[in-house]
Amino acid sequence: MFVLVGDLVTHVQVAGPAGAPPLVLLHSLGTSLHVWDAQAEALAARYRVIRPDLRGHGLSAVTPGPYDMMALAREVLGALDALSVSSAHIAGLSIGGLIAQAMALQAPGRVRSLILCDTAMVIAPPANWHERARLVRAGGMAAVVEPVMARWVTPGFRDQPAALGLRQMLLRTDPEGYAGAAEAIAGADFSAQTPKLALPAHVIVGAFDESTPVASAKALQAALGASLTVIPEAAHIPTIERPDAVSSAISSFLGTIP
Repeated sequence: MFVLVGDLVTHVQVAGPAGAPPLVLLHSLGTSLHVWDAQAEALAARYRVIRPDLRGHGLSAVTPGPYDMMALAREVLGALDALSVSSAHIAGLSIGGLIAQAMALQAPGRVRSLILCDTAMVIAPPANWHERARLVRAGGMAAVVEPVMARWVTPGFRDQPAALGLRQMLLRTDPEGYAGAAEAIAGADFSAQTPKLALPAHVIVGAFDESTPVASAKALQAALGASLTVIPEAAHIPTIERPDAVSSAISSFLGTIP
């Protein structure tokens, strides 16, 4: 379905029983809501699974960048308003995890718990993100596809159909949407604010993630008093590379929340 959030046409998929606890899944930079397909299928029996395409990604509208992390969070909250969802569990992958933190900082009463997957409080250095934005604006997504894929999945998985599909998600992302979101990452630093959050939290990370490594996950764990799952044989996008392990980690954590 499509909802209007301010002036932004936002694409959202919703699955699961209408009366079930809402669970929002926020995708990573250069992908779409489909990066969570396996988890949505696994969790929709018990949760109302809500997956938006972020600004400039998937089927949501593309606008000129730079984007802003707090504004991206407000857009997700606006999509929840359009769906009459007052509060939800929020899971975010990479930039989705930054947006999840921003949501909790802006509207703590609307976030029942945080599930932060392959993300951090700050993903430095900013210069790298500005350079990526420059590259894709100049040369399209093909300009970054090889180095990005090398970080997203482990070498042994790169030729699997699921990884090739992930590659297609990246190549089909609008370059301006990618660039604007990369600039949002460059400007985001929640290292002072996130430790002040008081809510249930779980951190998930691929054991071979080089972009937001296990050390970053442990820093999040310490900041939030969270539990932690390290996914073996996975890199930055374990939702695709080790889907069952991610689904199991999310289900187990949510099962601990009354």
